[in-house]
Amino acid sequence: MPTYVYEILDKKGQPTGETFEIIQSMKDDALVKHPQTGQPVRRAIVAPAIAEKWSDMKSKSALSNKNLERMGFTKYERKGKGYMERTAGDFGPRTLGGGD
Repeated sequence: MPTYVYEILDKKGQPTGETFEIIQSMKDDALVKHPQTGQPVRRAIVAPAIAEKWSDMKSKSALSNKNLERMGFTKYERKGKGYMERTAGDFGPRTLGGGD
């Protein structure tokens, strides 16, 4: 079932800037009142969140150590003060830095 976004309206029917989400069947009628407070509401039109090739939702897997290594990149992560360790890839030294 899809998640719908609703805008809360003031007494004049103007949006207050407050919204809430609710999961409803597509067959259900749109709400006209907030289910808890009874305030007037209207369904908001919002863009769907779809994970495409370069979306934020996909970036985590695209930057995974396994994927970076497969693509030939080397990744270092900070392991201590002034010290970095290679976590992906085979190119370059195993560690960088070496502070205290």
